[in-house]
Amino acid sequence: MTRLATAFARARGRAALVTFVTGGDPTPADTGAILDALVAGGADVIELGMPFTDPMADGPAIQRANLRALGAGTTTADILAIAKAFRGRHPQVPLVLMGYANPMLRRGAEWFAAGAGDAGVDGVIAVDLPPEEDGELGPALRAAGLHFIRLATPTTDAARLPAVLEGAGGFLYYVSVAGITGLQQAAQASIDSAVARLKAATDLPVVVGFGVRTAEQAAAIGRVADGVVVGSAIVDIVAAHGAAAAPHVKDYVAGLAAALATAREKAA
Repeated sequence: MTRLATAFARARGRAALVTFVTGGDPTPADTGAILDALVAGGADVIELGMPFTDPMADGPAIQRANLRALGAGTTTADILAIAKAFRGRHPQVPLVLMGYANPMLRRGAEWFAAGAGDAGVDGVIAVDLPPEEDGELGPALRAAGLHFIRLATPTTDAARLPAVLEGAGGFLYYVSVAGITGLQQAAQASIDSAVARLKAATDLPVVVGFGVRTAEQAAAIGRVADGVVVGSAIVDIVAAHGAAAAPHVKDYVAGLAAALATAREKAA
């Protein structure tokens, strides 16, 4: 089994906790301690954001994190080095790179796939690369043994869903709001129905993100989804505490993990 499959299997009986931080925020040198804090707090899967100048799907918190990271001089090579160092410290924790197509393709899809594979990355999410335009990155990643994780949204209807699932791996990321990260959360009833529809169409774990900030929100989603993504709230902690953020991140993530651990028991 892959690390991602093992992580979701290990979380059986509860939703997996998927956490996001922007690589290089506040500096590349500080990111390792923040990633370690995510693991210590109980994250099952970690998404490492690749900073980009035009993060169109992200709200103000992650936009500012991208600018801080780029201002600190963070490059794609730095992100791969951070990932490789993380893999050396945490050989079993899945690590996914999340970002935009431009930094992934500017040196060629094969270069990026080879670098990510060498760094021990498990999968990649390219937020702005729809299936119809994925003639390079997805094939290169799969050839390198990496999962290409696709996104479904509230507007992904039954006619389009097969295209989204074609070549997808690792898990299916359900973007629960038709908007940007961090500013709003979908009604729980809409999440419940969307997860049921997606799970009927794929054997991949269905993970829900965008707008999840509190332990209570995570627990509600965790009762129906295979995983819950929390990102902007963690990025806000990094913004508030900078290089001293790690212990605060750990405490916050531990609260999320505890809520998910008992969410389904309480629902029953």
